[in-house]
Amino acid sequence: MDCDDYQRAALRTARDPDAPDEFMHLVLGLVGEAGEIAEKVKKLVRDKNSDLAQLDRDDMAAELGDVLWYTAVLASFLGLSLDDVAQRNVDKLADRQRRAVIGGSGDRR
Repeated sequence: MDCDDYQRAALRTARDPDAPDEFMHLVLGLVGEAGEIAEKVKKLVRDKNSDLAQLDRDDMAAELGDVLWYTAVLASFLGLSLDDVAQRNVDKLADRQRRAVIGGSGDRR
């Protein structure tokens, strides 16, 4: 499945884009799902001494899927193709790597 195929599939389970406050719903949903990943990692650190062997990869896959769903639907809401978003990101990172600025901070480095 390519990114645009996934985006189309995700949209079949999305709310109407004209729903009240849909932009805020999608942004907060994305942040919330990313927070669930962070919470699982926090508990791994707190309760399991950061032992990655004890990380529940099925749970992580489920949460990553939720992040992907919100990303795909938010991109569509903004009129963006998920394939294009993914390609732009890979191109940006390859350019930073080529210029030896992949580390550091700042969006425009």
